Amino acid sequence: MHEIGVVRSMLRTVEDFARENGIDKVVTIVVEIGDLSMIVPKYVEEIYSAVVRDTPFEGTELVVEVEEGQGVCRDCRRAFPIVKYEGYCPRCGKRNADIISGRDFIIKEIVVP
Repeated sequence: MHEIGVVRSMLRTVEDFARENGIDKVVTIVVEIGDLSMIVPKYVEEIYSAVVRDTPFEGTELVVEVEEGQGVCRDCRRAFPIVKYEGYCPRCGKRNADIISGRDFIIKEIVVP
C-alpha cells in the first residue's frame, strides 16, 4: 500500500512549511486527490490516524477532496469526465483523449488555530 508513503511525505511537507512559517499547531489538512492519480482516497483516509499516531499531527483532521479526471477528445475536442465514460468520448464515441486533470495529489489547505 503506497498510500502510507504518500501520507508520510505529505506530513513532511506540511511540517517543513509549518516550521518555515513559524506555525506551532495544525488543526486540519485538506488534500485534493485526482481520481486518476493511482492514490486511493479511501485508503489515505483509513491509514491517516495510524500514520499520525505519536507525531505532532496526532489529533489533526484530514479532509480529502476527490478531483474528477477530465479529458479532451482529440477528434471532436469535447471535454468530458474520463472515469464516468470509461475513456470514451460521449459525443463521438472514440477513445482518443488527452487527460487534462485528475492525476494530482495536492495539499490544498492547512488550517491553523
